[in-house]
Amino acid sequence: MQTLTSAPSRRATRGPALAPATARARTALGLVAVLLAALVTALTPAPAHAADQLLSQGRPATASSVESGAFSAAAAVDGDPGTRWSSAFADPQWIQVDLGSVQQLTRASLTWEAAYAKAFQIQTSTDARNWTTVYSATTATGGTQSLGITGSGRYVRLYGTARATPYGYSLWEFQIYGPGGTTTPPDDFWGSTSDIPPAANAVEVKILNRTNGKYPDSQVYWSFNGQVHSIAEQPYLDMPANSAGRMYFHLGSPDSPYYDFIEFTVGNNVFNGNTTRVDAFGLKLAMRLHAKDGYDAEVGENRQTFAEDRATTFQRFTDAVPDQFKVLARTQAPYRIIAPGSDPSFRAGGANAGYFTAYAQSVGVNAATSDIFGCAASLAGNPAMCAALNRHVATLPASQQGDPAQFYKAAPGNYYAKFWHDNAIGHLAYGFPYDDVANQSSFVSHGNPQWLMVAVGW
Repeated sequence: MQTLTSAPSRRATRGPALAPATARARTALGLVAVLLAALVTALTPAPAHAADQLLSQGRPATASSVESGAFSAAAAVDGDPGTRWSSAFADPQWIQVDLGSVQQLTRASLTWEAAYAKAFQIQTSTDARNWTTVYSATTATGGTQSLGITGSGRYVRLYGTARATPYGYSLWEFQIYGPGGTTTPPDDFWGSTSDIPPAANAVEVKILNRTNGKYPDSQVYWSFNGQVHSIAEQPYLDMPANSAGRMYFHLGSPDSPYYDFIEFTVGNNVFNGNTTRVDAFGLKLAMRLHAKDGYDAEVGENRQTFAEDRATTFQRFTDAVPDQFKVLARTQAPYRIIAPGSDPSFRAGGANAGYFTAYAQSVGVNAATSDIFGCAASLAGNPAMCAALNRHVATLPASQQGDPAQFYKAAPGNYYAKFWHDNAIGHLAYGFPYDDVANQSSFVSHGNPQWLMVAVGW
């Protein structure tokens, strides 16, 4: 685990990559463009949006690609006009933001760097899979654009189809507005939040029984820092600041083999945490973080996975993965589906010990298959390569290796991780240790946290 202001150990500690000379030159041009746009805005009467509220700032954001680690999707929704998202130098590309719940929408504001989109759409979705176009442009000129949109959605994305320059798409800010206060009511999954008491410490945690009647509240247990309770006894934990924390959940008894955990590092004014499938799947878990500034994000298994019986999940995993991976649902059944790097068949002397060998060697990596799955040994300090090998994008140009549309298209690949992404909220999961490369992990982080809800399923 890392320090209080950083992410848990499943995430890599990486400094920002240095921008290439072209990117630095474009940054200077972009700052000039921003200043000119600001001057024009100051001299031009603004349209009336008095009722609008900014919905996107600080929300989870993902993108089809990034130019480098210095230009993440999150930089376009952080409220800082000096940071930006920048894509690979290719068409099409997209950036999307998760508003946390379905929202009514009124406008989108785009603040472009010098590398802007000539043609693009603004699209909305309730599930991040099926998209509706609510705005379309074919002759855009960059700068700062305020676009009137109508409709609703939880996810909003800018989908660029034609670049105006040889570079990628580059946005200082991607802002989504709506009336606020008109979100759909909380669904039955999370239930009411009005009964969550205020935290005296860092964040108040509420544990929810979502086992579909399989276990009563008296048999859903949580443990943290020596405390062990059923949620019938105590559904809340006033969590103090802590480093390298885990909270465990058991079904049936406090030491039942049906168990799982979340990870976190909690400061006095920040929560960093994630669900994880790095070691194994034990129980269906989801968590929802809410901060005092209105930030609200959820990660973990999706609703459909929670709704089905455990045996169905095991069978769906078996049906979804190639033959080499089917054993993962049997080795520790019915308690766990283990990660491939932990199964004897993928380790030295096992039937699948050479699963990754030829592919890894084709890009100059000599590592054991189990070390590739676990991002260990020589790959411990090379997160980009480990992620590329697991996702089977290592032979693609670097500009495409962060594009989720390219992941797992061919073998060899980490099909265990793919399954958990396919069945996760927003398709974000921790299927291997460096699954946070390209912002694909089930990690949430925000300052001034108010409460955290954790749903425990069967």
